[in-house]
Amino acid sequence: VRNSRDRKNKGATRGGKKGSRKRVIDPFLRKEWYDLVAPAHFTERSFGQTLVTRTTGKKIASDSLKGRVYTINLADLQGDENLSYRTLKLKCEDVNGKECLTNFYGMDFTTEKLRSLVRKWQQIVECSVDVKTTDGYILRVFGMAFTKKQPRQQKKTAYAQSAQLRAIRQQMMKVITEQCTSCDLKALVVKFTSEAISKEMESAAQRVFPIQNVFIRKVKLIRDSPSRVAVLAAMHDSTKVAEAGRTVERKEETA
Repeated sequence: VRNSRDRKNKGATRGGKKGSRKRVIDPFLRKEWYDLVAPAHFTERSFGQTLVTRTTGKKIASDSLKGRVYTINLADLQGDENLSYRTLKLKCEDVNGKECLTNFYGMDFTTEKLRSLVRKWQQIVECSVDVKTTDGYILRVFGMAFTKKQPRQQKKTAYAQSAQLRAIRQQMMKVITEQCTSCDLKALVVKFTSEAISKEMESAAQRVFPIQNVFIRKVKLIRDSPSRVAVLAAMHDSTKVAEAGRTVERKEETA
């Protein structure tokens, strides 16, 4: 007479049932690569690739790509090693074929550059302003400056009075507000990367107290524009950039 335990385990073999082991599938076989494309005003537009799972059922690959934020060094985008102290954040806004169209999302200093500026016997002046561009983007801009010795100064330190520090900060905030609110996001990014606003801040605050190493330290995107689709199309419109400054030849009229 068979035991009840034998009837329950009928067909059981050593090592489990036949074919019970799962087939190991390489997860990379279900993925595909997409190119990352920077806005048209940068010199090097293609700055890398990203990986995403292929479209399966209701899970669409483009939806997984939108919203991703990529950090890239400014020197790689502009082809200039002197700009390696800045990093940019670019956000994927749209997918066109196998290309991820990115837009400006933020800017920051590298850690080694920031630490190399901080020294003894001087003061740091920092400010932050929330600005709104003409196309509706709201940014938070952080400025930074350092005091320096006056000409022919014998004293070791270069410390300013608290009233002078407030006046320097007010001048920096005034320049940032004027420069950022008078243009759209595309022109503003060019100002950030070319240090045009930093030079304006230095010349405006120099009347109060001698300063040096004036920079836009950080930029954060607070709110997107309501018309960000049109802005993205203008950011990636390379025809205006390529045709700028090109002479147009007039065709000779035939009699």
